[in-house]
Amino acid sequence: MDEAQVWWLLPLVLSLLIGVICPATGSLLITQRRILLANLMAHSVLPGLVLALAIGIDPTFGGLISGLLGALIAERLNQRFKGREESSMNTVLAGFTALGVLLVPLLQTRVDLETILFGDLLAANSSDLIRTLIATSALILLLKTRYQDLVFLGVDPDGAIAAKRPVTQIRFMAIIITALVIISAITAVGIVLVIALLCAPVLMHIENSTSLKQLILKSAATGLALTSGGMMIAIAVDLPPGPVIGSLCMIMLILKRI
Repeated sequence: MDEAQVWWLLPLVLSLLIGVICPATGSLLITQRRILLANLMAHSVLPGLVLALAIGIDPTFGGLISGLLGALIAERLNQRFKGREESSMNTVLAGFTALGVLLVPLLQTRVDLETILFGDLLAANSSDLIRTLIATSALILLLKTRYQDLVFLGVDPDGAIAAKRPVTQIRFMAIIITALVIISAITAVGIVLVIALLCAPVLMHIENSTSLKQLILKSAATGLALTSGGMMIAIAVDLPPGPVIGSLCMIMLILKRI
């Protein structure tokens, strides 16, 4: 395999994996009406990433801890502000984003904020691939071991609680996996645009899917087409892949409703 082939092979494999796991995770979050939490976590990883880079540790750990912290703070505030959950969650989202931006000059860290916010798929390395494979494995494990509970929780969350299903445990597992998926997708589409891959493919099929499994498969296939197609377009016209993929997500939804 020559150097030209190696250059595009890793980004292509990464884009295909991201295109599958983001919509699959989004299917769980949207059916459970918790997608805003994913948006919050996508922005909450920023301070952890910056801090991890500043002290020289794997950004995955920093981003994971920061994302989980943002989610936990939001959950506590939601209990305090019942009926106004969106307002409290958006406040946490903005606060963590601002903190991440402030940490860059405060810690005098050399961080490419544009890459973190909007992605740089062509700069992917083996560490990005390993993180994505870990996130993929965790998602598959959750689906394999808790599929029926996930369906129950999506259809009737109050009923799942009344039936004494492990709702808190499942939601915590989903939060961890969501954080892993978001961190994995940062290289491909960045913090700002990952929410498009979590939502758009799912919205394309949620109305005509008869089961959670069918929704996951259809959404993953659409996400696969978006990421691979977006990357090819980006290479062909010399544009950053992340924004191209994000734009395709929006265009796809607009065309669906025309």
